[in-house]
Amino acid sequence: MAASILIADDDPVQRRLVENMVQKCGYEAIVVDTGDAVIDKLTGPNALAIDALVLDLVMPGLDGMGVLAKMREAGLSIPVIVQTAHGGIDNVVSAMRAGAHDFVVKPVGLERLQVSLRNALNTSALQGELQRIRHSREGRLTFADIVTRSEAMAPILRIAEKAASSAIPVLIEGESGVGKELFARAIHGSSERKTKPFVAVNCGAIPDNLVESILFGHEKGAFTGATERHMGKFVEAHGGTLFLDEVSELPLAAQVKLLRALQEGAVEAVGGRKPVKVDVRIISATNRRLLDRVKEGHFREDLFYRLHVLPLTIPPLRARRDDIPHLLRHFLARFAAEENRRLTGIGGEAVAYLTQLDWPGNIRQLENAVYRAVVMSEGDQLDIADFPLIPTHAPPVQPAPPLVMERPAQPAVPTMVSGNDIPIAPLPAHGSLAMLTPAGEMRPLEELETEIIRFAISHYRGQMSEVARRLRIGRSTLYRKLDEVNRSDLDGEDAAANGPSVE
Repeated sequence: MAASILIADDDPVQRRLVENMVQKCGYEAIVVDTGDAVIDKLTGPNALAIDALVLDLVMPGLDGMGVLAKMREAGLSIPVIVQTAHGGIDNVVSAMRAGAHDFVVKPVGLERLQVSLRNALNTSALQGELQRIRHSREGRLTFADIVTRSEAMAPILRIAEKAASSAIPVLIEGESGVGKELFARAIHGSSERKTKPFVAVNCGAIPDNLVESILFGHEKGAFTGATERHMGKFVEAHGGTLFLDEVSELPLAAQVKLLRALQEGAVEAVGGRKPVKVDVRIISATNRRLLDRVKEGHFREDLFYRLHVLPLTIPPLRARRDDIPHLLRHFLARFAAEENRRLTGIGGEAVAYLTQLDWPGNIRQLENAVYRAVVMSEGDQLDIADFPLIPTHAPPVQPAPPLVMERPAQPAVPTMVSGNDIPIAPLPAHGSLAMLTPAGEMRPLEELETEIIRFAISHYRGQMSEVARRLRIGRSTLYRKLDEVNRSDLDGEDAAANGPSVE
């Protein structure tokens, strides 16, 4: 799923122009014509997930400065690029002080807008990662810190948000690396216990003979090596949340004592004389189906029903591929900052390729792949060559064949590429150029030239000098022809309102 850009402008011509350019840059465009509509899209009952806002400063009713003020009041941190017909320093300073990320002067060019949007999205991703890290360290993670836009995750988030409002035990199931602990921390950080401790225990990493001591504590001298008293994880989490990761790996002997602790709300330390009352909210997680472990005799059925009160199953990354471009952007921003690398983004071909992979290690594997690519890359943009450790069984991305002249049965379907490149859409689907119209008539020379220019800009990923050299025309001629293309697109959209499109 491409990043969503909200465009606000009361001028229909300018609105369509910016919308067209945003789509050509590979983003999803959402347009409104008033400031009030902007606030409704951002904070209304049917609010949308918006990644950036292109905002006209001068609009009737609620103007651009008013929108910025309301966004600040609502605590929205969406990057805003303001548009102004006048490049006066006073307007720019006022907008930047009000929270705008960047400004452009009308009419904005395609490359200027693309660079501004890319910088805004990269900055927003970095700020989001820094906030997520800070919230994680402070135990204040919320559902807003979970990077997802997939429809498959929407019902999971709704259930988790409801669970956060109570102390109901939650069992999170899912493959390794899907973010089970992140969900557990978000539930805790959104609950009334958020000011209390969040204690995580990996049950699969504890030696069998130390499970009871680590969970429930021990008294000094309770066993050989117990040189001092240890309170245990239950007591540490008193008033807060205890996260039992890989709970299916608990030995049966420890399961008996865990069941008793959950039933009575009290724990008895190894070597202790009396139980200690604890107020703990339990969130458990496993990368196996816990019911299968019960059937196999490795997990107690009565304990299963104590933990399996509200189950959450997080889908693997291959079942929510729409999240991959957003995760890539966030990981790239974080690691580029950590490694002090000036990277502008990930190439469209690489994003398409990475989105096709199954990622058996899920988000953790994707994160490590981006980390390695950032460290080892030598250019200013990550490409497929920077991801050499990807699975060999991954479906390959088919390169576009040479440009050939053929007569298809019907016009090719346009394709869209990543917003890190500068595509001119629509593009030929397979590098083919239809010479005839569907009616069997010869296409105009101007139309063929336009399609060739669009294909060349996409093929050479917006490197305008290379495009001009390969087409054997000057850069000034290329830009003049692009302006003619933009004007013809707008004329076509105007004609579409009164009749069928010519494209």
